[in-house]
Amino acid sequence: MNRLTMTADTAGGRTAAPAWSGRIVPDRIVLTFHGLGRPATSIDPAERPYWVEPGVFSDVLARARAEPRIEITFDDGNASDMSLAFPLLATSGLSATFFVLAGRLDQPGSLSRRDLAELAGHGMVIGNHGEHHVDWTKASDAVMRRELHDARARIEDAAGRAVDSLSVPFGAFDRRVLRLIAEAGYRRVHTSSGGLAGRAAWLVPRTSLRSDLPAGAMIDGLGRWPRQLEAAIRNPLREWKYGVNTWTAGRGRSPAEACRD
Repeated sequence: MNRLTMTADTAGGRTAAPAWSGRIVPDRIVLTFHGLGRPATSIDPAERPYWVEPGVFSDVLARARAEPRIEITFDDGNASDMSLAFPLLATSGLSATFFVLAGRLDQPGSLSRRDLAELAGHGMVIGNHGEHHVDWTKASDAVMRRELHDARARIEDAAGRAVDSLSVPFGAFDRRVLRLIAEAGYRRVHTSSGGLAGRAAWLVPRTSLRSDLPAGAMIDGLGRWPRQLEAAIRNPLREWKYGVNTWTAGRGRSPAEACRD
């Protein structure tokens, strides 16, 4: 996953970011893909708008090469991650983070355990998306243990790598969910809150790509410096609302310190 910060003029004739870009205010554009190509008939209708054509992904990769602050993530662990996304990533020389549903491994239309090991072996980052696609704000403690601990163990076993980041299904979280995530030791929590992310953020907002919205215009909008100022205000307020300790989250201390009681 790209972790550099753009300091030169951006592509497409946009104004260069101010000198303080990325140092004082958030500037990471973290994008989420769910699937490439035509979704299988088994895909839930609500998920279908989040599948985009491979050409759209190629265009985004071209932007990411020009603007290293753009980061690519995938949710759900669909088979197109391996068959379509990975070859394009390899050709572009970029990497991405793949958040996998452990309960779908080796299922038709999903990544296999062998796929996961291959992705990890080629430098892709593997993260947890839970065991099943459920709303964690409505889950019992037993279900959350399955989603946060058992699913991670299955994914680590398949990938052959430690897993210390996750993305939240449906982007649904509350104070309890974040506390359980922190207690489970995750170093990064990716959401679907939209906007820009800070360099060392523990709670990482992402923007989902959709087939019915132009990706280029979406990235252009995120890239303008007023969005950085907006994120500089919005992100701390969101963290305060959900009890995230901004002084410890993502700064090398125990993940459990990232959330207040």
